[in-house]
Amino acid sequence: MTLVILAAGMGSRFGGVKQMEPIDKDGNFIIDYSVFDAKRAGFDKVVFIIKEAIAEDFKATIGARVEPHIAVEYAYQELSDIPEGYAIPEGRVKPWGTTHAVRSTREIVKEPYGVINADDFYGRNTYEKLAAHLSKLERGEFADDGVCHCCAVGFKVNKTLTDKGGCSRGICKVDENGMLVDLVETHKIEKLGNDAQYPDANGNMVFLEGETVVSMNCWGLGAETIPMLDADFDVFMANLKNAADPAKAESLLPTSIDTFVKAGKVDVKVYPTESEWYGVTYKEDKPMLMAKIEELIAAGEYPRNLWGK
Repeated sequence: MTLVILAAGMGSRFGGVKQMEPIDKDGNFIIDYSVFDAKRAGFDKVVFIIKEAIAEDFKATIGARVEPHIAVEYAYQELSDIPEGYAIPEGRVKPWGTTHAVRSTREIVKEPYGVINADDFYGRNTYEKLAAHLSKLERGEFADDGVCHCCAVGFKVNKTLTDKGGCSRGICKVDENGMLVDLVETHKIEKLGNDAQYPDANGNMVFLEGETVVSMNCWGLGAETIPMLDADFDVFMANLKNAADPAKAESLLPTSIDTFVKAGKVDVKVYPTESEWYGVTYKEDKPMLMAKIEELIAAGEYPRNLWGK
């Protein structure tokens, strides 16, 4: 099984390449813990999506640590990697988004795969849920009905927010069978006691129950979705001229998957988790995450040094 890790983000809110910031006393990064959890859940390969500009530093740190323990490949998300016939808008420096990121693996990923963010600490149980679903895909246990049977791990929104500012989350609507019906990528969600709120298009605050299930960009996808994402990015580029700001518009993986679900090409089983999400959305989040890692090490969930050195 392959795990694709989205690590090309610029980390503008954090003020640097946030996935390369150590989060424990031994110098490990969030990605180290992600790979460690994935490996013990049954994943045997990781594909890091990075920018070529950080490749040397990335390979010398994260790559050097994990490559002795799991197969590693690299895909490069570059602004210039667009379909023929399109041009980069003037002034554009921002990456094209997470659909474009996963599309960059199109020559590498040929099997069921998981997708995670590099800067999110999901916890061991998340990878076990992904691995169980992907194993079924690999064994052909789902109906051969022309639909790609995918999954997502869904978190309660009140377990995914930081005190330091607003966050983007994919708000999920799930039916009685746990299948995804609707997903709306929503920005500037902030805490409101044990619940949450976010501004609508007119700036009015919308209440969100704390138990609402959200996507944290944690997916289990069939290999068939790679060409689907390639085609969807082509549609995005064709419509870019109509975007409010072509220099900043993004093609987002949750939005693409929602499109595939509504077209009947994909269905998504949402596996709920009670796990708490931890991440470094803002620089001020780092001390809390480091303290949590120390708690987990003390509880025996992780060894003092992940890679035994």
